[in-house]
Amino acid sequence: MLEKMEAKGQRSLKGKQKGHKRAVQGNAGDGGSKKQRLDGGTVSYFRRVSDRLKEGFIDEEDKGVFVENVLSEVKGKAVAVAMDMTGSLVLEALLALASPAQVAEVLVELGGETGSEFTAVACDQCGGHVMESAVRQAHRWTEETDVTEAGEEHCGTLEAQVQRVSGVVRENMLAFAQDPYGSHVLRTLMQVLSGCLTREAPGAQKAKKDKRCESEFVDFEIPTSFWWELKNLADHLMENINVFVSNLTACAALQTLLTVCHRKRPKLCKKLNKSIMGYLTSLSSAPGVSPLLVFMKDQSGSHLLQKIFKCSQKALLRDVYRNHLRSQLMPLALHPIANFPIQSLISASTPFKLFLKIFDELMEGFEAILAAGNIAVVVQMVESCVQWEERQGELLQRLLQAFHCSEPASLQVSCLPLFLSFLTYEVYYNTETAEGDSVTQASPQAFSVCYHGSRLVQALAGFKERSVLMNSLHDLCPRDLLTFATDPCGSHALQVLVTLASDKGRGKILKKMEDMYVDLACSMYGSRLLEAVWNSATISQRRRIADRLVPSESQLRPDRFARHIWAKFGLTSFLKRQGDWMEAQTGESKKRKMFRDILE
Repeated sequence: MLEKMEAKGQRSLKGKQKGHKRAVQGNAGDGGSKKQRLDGGTVSYFRRVSDRLKEGFIDEEDKGVFVENVLSEVKGKAVAVAMDMTGSLVLEALLALASPAQVAEVLVELGGETGSEFTAVACDQCGGHVMESAVRQAHRWTEETDVTEAGEEHCGTLEAQVQRVSGVVRENMLAFAQDPYGSHVLRTLMQVLSGCLTREAPGAQKAKKDKRCESEFVDFEIPTSFWWELKNLADHLMENINVFVSNLTACAALQTLLTVCHRKRPKLCKKLNKSIMGYLTSLSSAPGVSPLLVFMKDQSGSHLLQKIFKCSQKALLRDVYRNHLRSQLMPLALHPIANFPIQSLISASTPFKLFLKIFDELMEGFEAILAAGNIAVVVQMVESCVQWEERQGELLQRLLQAFHCSEPASLQVSCLPLFLSFLTYEVYYNTETAEGDSVTQASPQAFSVCYHGSRLVQALAGFKERSVLMNSLHDLCPRDLLTFATDPCGSHALQVLVTLASDKGRGKILKKMEDMYVDLACSMYGSRLLEAVWNSATISQRRRIADRLVPSESQLRPDRFARHIWAKFGLTSFLKRQGDWMEAQTGESKKRKMFRDILE
C-alpha cells in the first residue's frame, strides 16, 4: 500500500513539475516572451570584467569604484545578466564584493515589481547561482548600521529583500523544492534565515561535497524577522511533507532544514522531527510491518531517517526503537541501504541506555554483519562502546573470534594487522587447515590498511583494556611498522596508539622506530605522525628523536615535508646551542602539563 502511495505521489509530482516549468518559461520574459539574452558586445564586456576580477585590486577604494561601475552596467538588465553563462559568473563574484545596499538593489531588480521574477531566475541553471550568492550576503546585513543613517536604511533594504525572497519561496514552495537549481536557493535561504552558513569553497571546489560539512558552519547574527521567516517557511514545508519525503531533490532541502534547526533552533527541530516521524509512521504498509522499515530500505527515505536520528532527542529515539525497530535491527543491519540509518541510530543513542539494548540485539548477529560486508556498522558499535566500559570486553572478544585469532591465545598477538586490513587470520597469513587439524603456513600478505580498519583500531585504542592491541603493535616488524606509519589511513591509527600509550609503552614503540625517523620526516603522512609523537613525547624521548635526525641534515632541510619537521623541532638550535634548546623544551613541557592539569 505504501509503495502504491509513493508511486501515485511521484506521478502527481511530475505533473506539478511540468506545470511549474511552463509557468517559469512564461514568467521569464514578462508575459510569456522568450528568455532575455545579452548581445555580443555585452558578453565581451563581462569577459573583460572577469579577467579584471582575477587580477585583484590595489585597495578597498579601487575595489569599491570597480564594483560600482560594473553594477551600473548591470542595472536595467540584471535578469538577463543573471541568466547568461558569462554574466552570471561575474555577477555572482561581484555580489560577494558589493555592499549590502548594492546587493539589495540587485535583488530588487531580479524580483521585479511583485517578486514573481525570483522564481524564474532561481530555477535557471545560471540564475540559481546568482540568487544563492545574493541571499548569502545577508550575513553582512549589519555592516553599515553604525556608519550613517543612510547605511541603516540600506541594511533594512537588504533584510526586506531577503524577506521578499522568502515570501516568494513560500508561495512557490514545491516549484523551488523540486527544481534542481531552485532547491539550492531554498537550502541557502534556510541557512541564512537560521543564522548559519556553510563555508564557501573557492573555485571548482564548490562542486566537491565535504563529508564533514556539518562542522563547517559559520554562525552570524540575524534580525528578529529572520526567526519568524524560518518558522513560517518550516510550516509551509510541513504542509507539503508528502512531497518532501518522496522527492529526492526536495528531501535534500528538508534535511538542510533539520540540520540548521538542530544547530540554531532546537525546539523547532524537535517539533519538525516529531511531525515528520508522525507522518512516516501513519502511512499504511503490509499488516504487522512498520512503514518505517520501508523507508529505511529506500534510497531517499534512508537519508532522511539518518538525519532525523542525528537530530533527535532521547524520547523520540526510544519511541522509534520500541514501536518500530525492536527485533528488526539485524535484518536492517544486513541490508545494503538500511544499514546506514542503523549506523546513525547507534551513534545517536550512544549517550543513552537505549544503546545497550541496540548493542545487545546487534551482537546476536555480529559475524553475519561482517560477512555481509557492512563493516561500518561494526565500526560504529566499537566507536560507541568507548563510552560504555561494561561492554568493551565482550565486544573485543567477539572481534577476536570474528577474525579467527581468539584461540589459542598465542594468535592474539596478530590481531592488529588483521583489524587494520579487515582480513581473517587464514586469509591474511595464507593458512589452510587440512584433515587432522594440521596447518600449512605460507608467507603472509603484504601489510595493508583500509579506511574502516583504521577507524576500528582508533576506536579500540580508546578502550580501557588495550593490552592485546599494544602487544600486537610491539610484535610488528620494522618494515610493517614503517608501512603502517606512512599509510594515509594507518598513520592516524598509529598516532592514536602512540599518543594514548603510557610513557613506558611509548618509549618501547619509539625505540623500535628509531631507525625510521628520517623516512617518516620525508613522508607526507609520516611527518604528520612524527610531529604528533613529538608533541606527546617526554624531553628525553625528544632528545633521542633529535639525535637520530640531525646527522641527516643535508637530506632533511631540502625536503618539502622534512624541512617543517626541522624547524618545528628546533634542530638548528639543537645542533649549535643545546642548552637553549633544552631550556625551550623544558618550558614547553611545563606549559603542556599545566594545560593538561587544567583540562583534567
